[in-house]
Amino acid sequence: MCGISGIISETVSGGRLKQKAAEMCSLQGHRGPDARDACTCEGSWGRAAFGFVRLAILDLETGMQPIKCPVDDTVILCNGQIYNYIELRPQVEGEPFVSRGDIEVALHLYRKKGIRFIEELNGMYAGAILDPVRKKLFLFRDRFGIKPLYYVARDKEFAFSSEIRPLFKALDITPEVNEDRLSTYFIYRYVPGGQTLFKDVMRVPPGSYLEYDLESKTFEVRRYWQYHAESLDKVFSLDEAADEFFGLFQDAVDIRLRADVELGSFISGGIDSSSVAAAAAKTHPEMKLYTATFDEPAYDELPDVRRFLNYHSGLFSQAGLYPASCGKEALEDLPDIIAAIEEPISLGTILPTDRICSFASRDVKAVLTGEGADEIFAGYRKFMLEAAAEEYRQLSWRMKDKMREWFPELEPYLARRSGDPVQRYIQTEALFDESELDRLLGRQAVSRAFPEDAMPELTGKEHPVNAAIAFETRCRLPDYVVLRLDKLSMRHSLETRTPLLDYRLAEFAARLPLPMKLNLSMNREKFICSYAFVRHGLLDAKTAFRKKQPFTFPVADWLSDTRSLPESVREVLFGDIVKRHNMINPAFVRKLAERVTASGVGPQTLVSEADRLFSIIVFTLWYEKFIYR
Repeated sequence: MCGISGIISETVSGGRLKQKAAEMCSLQGHRGPDARDACTCEGSWGRAAFGFVRLAILDLETGMQPIKCPVDDTVILCNGQIYNYIELRPQVEGEPFVSRGDIEVALHLYRKKGIRFIEELNGMYAGAILDPVRKKLFLFRDRFGIKPLYYVARDKEFAFSSEIRPLFKALDITPEVNEDRLSTYFIYRYVPGGQTLFKDVMRVPPGSYLEYDLESKTFEVRRYWQYHAESLDKVFSLDEAADEFFGLFQDAVDIRLRADVELGSFISGGIDSSSVAAAAAKTHPEMKLYTATFDEPAYDELPDVRRFLNYHSGLFSQAGLYPASCGKEALEDLPDIIAAIEEPISLGTILPTDRICSFASRDVKAVLTGEGADEIFAGYRKFMLEAAAEEYRQLSWRMKDKMREWFPELEPYLARRSGDPVQRYIQTEALFDESELDRLLGRQAVSRAFPEDAMPELTGKEHPVNAAIAFETRCRLPDYVVLRLDKLSMRHSLETRTPLLDYRLAEFAARLPLPMKLNLSMNREKFICSYAFVRHGLLDAKTAFRKKQPFTFPVADWLSDTRSLPESVREVLFGDIVKRHNMINPAFVRKLAERVTASGVGPQTLVSEADRLFSIIVFTLWYEKFIYR
């Protein structure tokens, strides 16, 4: 929706600070092409400047930020949207409103209730509030970190921003690698937790706020929301659970349709985006639908999308389907994609996500998407594998045969499966093992521990699947899945809205018995979602119970045909760039490139040689863009 930035200093003049804020805005112009503004504040504690770039979605005439309250000079600026602002506004009627939108409602709620106001918000948001009376600056972020927020703290300066490059500009920082997290990236394909792969650049964690004391120049980070994956406090029948889920889901979609511009929706052949599009079409039958297509049949979901739309032709009679082709030429865009994400993320969805966002942004400013259900309702194959491993000893020999048939990787996993939930999570995620990391990085001193601040709050009594869900929602979802969605959609000035990440749905999922989330005997993930959508007539059974198709690109097919790779990728595999950087072992990269094959690799493959190689390509292009001098 927009981009925010701010800088606090004791030594820099107000005029220079405002100029710095404006420069930070310029680096985020893609996040807010419609308008930009900056303001300054001053007190005994020093000076501050805030910048805002706007993508106008709601309250087009009066919704510009930053917003300052004339009563006490409290200032707010926020990236995202508070979807339940209409329901919250009666609490602050009578306050001196200057806008009709959502963010000023949050400002007056803060003035009335203090920082705990964020517990009442339902939305995607990353914001800042300057309170000159209390002499505090608060940074706050939504429960799942759908909107990013970074900061850098120095002795006499503090800066924050929706993106990283403005921080380098504001504080005259030369980017450096955070070597403590280098192996972390190559294990998980991203860097979980509060640190980034840039030295000294930190994230405000999801579901948290940062309280900065303007006088002492000290700060603390506190969590206001914690996802507890096993909060069983109610006995559900299956039908009762399905009805409650569906009511929450429909409301989550409805409040995300609040906008003053046309909305579209992403759609694939799977249950998540199909259900979101179908629920939205009830009130927006003319909605434009966008889907990514591939030349490789195993990855292409267009036939499934068309079958679904034809089956529900009455609901989608006025909708238009717009396929966005993602062919091998998309690799040409990889350097620009990595530059836009800023953090190295070796995720197969980055190419089709960028392509479909670019395509949709030609028509609309905002789209609905299906992200989130896989994490909170156990939608990944690894959750089924964990359930099979946990139940294996108690199964009949017939079911054991089925488990081995459905999960060929089960027996090797059982042989090495740890009893510790942290180690189990690492085992399911690890891209390179210890010996491979030693050969790749050539440095054993780099920390390989899972970051403490990325760990969920566990009691130790959770079912292993629920413990894995807690890890997913605490780190992989915010730091990997939705980070790439935000950065790539905003690269094309497109807002993405995620109804399935409504926190009410997550809290509902935590109360469900595990068999309602995944049905091991039927080999079905997200069982309650499928059942509820069929029960309420939103999806046909074939779509609802379709086997999950991972949203990725044919990485093995594309990387194994080295002759047609773009020059930037060929330079990583066969040129001198890796040797020039002197960060990873060139010989290891060459040998790995030689082993990549498309044989036996498909959308369901969890880790292949191509996935390992892609992580190296992403890191090398990231290093070349941001670090190498």
